[in-house]
Amino acid sequence: MEKLSKIGRYEFLAEPFHCDFSNHLFMGHLGNHLLNAADFHSNDRGYGMNYLNTVNKTWVLSRLAIEVEDMPKAYDKFFVETWVDSALRSFTSRNFKIVGESGHVYGYGKSVWAMIDLDTRHPADILAVRGGLITEYIETEYPCPIEKSSRVKLSVGTTPMRSIDTYYNDVDINGHINSVKYIEHILDLWDVSWYKQHRIKRFEIAYVAESHQGDRLHFYREGRDSDTDFNVRITKSNRDSEEVEVCRCRVQFV
Repeated sequence: MEKLSKIGRYEFLAEPFHCDFSNHLFMGHLGNHLLNAADFHSNDRGYGMNYLNTVNKTWVLSRLAIEVEDMPKAYDKFFVETWVDSALRSFTSRNFKIVGESGHVYGYGKSVWAMIDLDTRHPADILAVRGGLITEYIETEYPCPIEKSSRVKLSVGTTPMRSIDTYYNDVDINGHINSVKYIEHILDLWDVSWYKQHRIKRFEIAYVAESHQGDRLHFYREGRDSDTDFNVRITKSNRDSEEVEVCRCRVQFV
């Protein structure tokens, strides 16, 4: 296989119906573009899902942090650059840079991924895939000047702010609730009037457990040190009404 560059660069369009009332791209759609870029990059280099599915494995997102100064507007073309900056047996970290046609940098992203076995849903050895091929594509010099995800803690006994059911459109190619769907549901905890006064500066999410169609999701929200900084926790309950934590999130507005 031809050796490609360590950094991938993929073009996207801020489609008008993927933009909000302010004419800017929804954060959820930006997150989706980042995940698509990660998929393109790993597939092009031989350790993506196209190959992994043939050996009964897949990638799952563990953590994602996105920090932006602004967002692409409707019809803007922009690029997502992505690269792997470390790879261990159980986890690999991948960075993103969102940049416009003129070179304007919208922001950056950091993510952590795990590889799992499709039958057991348990972690698989990343370095055993194709003789550790991923290690040939590690890039440590290209800057990604944002902080890693922070610790998110919520008080015990907080009342859920909202609960929702999950359906067909929530489920992705891996058979569980889509990573980006959580982002969209979380951002719906604030109404339009809030977004008319504030924009998202930083979004962090850490995935703790899988949820599936039919699970009911519960959303807990709590303020941090300022009135524009929040922690969010999502739990799921199944038919036996057992409540299990699914993910934790931080949303920082300006």
